[in-house]
Amino acid sequence: MDDESPGSQLLPVLAQLVRFLRQLEGPDNPSSIALSVLRRLADAGPGRVTDLARLTRASQPGMTQLVGRMEKSGLVQRVPDPNDGRGVLVEVTSAGRELLARTYANYAATLDRLFDRLDPGDSETILRALPALGRLAAAGEKGDTTVDLDGAGGA
Repeated sequence: MDDESPGSQLLPVLAQLVRFLRQLEGPDNPSSIALSVLRRLADAGPGRVTDLARLTRASQPGMTQLVGRMEKSGLVQRVPDPNDGRGVLVEVTSAGRELLARTYANYAATLDRLFDRLDPGDSETILRALPALGRLAAAGEKGDTTVDLDGAGGA
């Protein structure tokens, strides 16, 4: 991949953004993996620990420990799986939803302050690119590098 390719240009920027977001983690903010778990549970409903581990690329023992800590903090709870009498699902609690909303609001406020320092043209360019970046991220998250990403439904 050459230095002019879109991937070569995007990768260091994404890495910088990830490092920046990780710097926001602290005693009052959940870790990025805990945020991912809360977001997934809030968006998709209850899930198995094995699925949460796979989606976050964590080990199953590591995810079990994280879910245990989150459960002790009142952010998630374990509930019986209605489709499997022996199975257990993890679901987000109202406290978990509140923490997720508060954390996202704090992160958004921080990003807004950074946006305020940009040239208005740069801000507009970034905002116009967000739908395409969202499609790119969704395709990457699914592991699908063959989908149409132009948003027009055509090739």
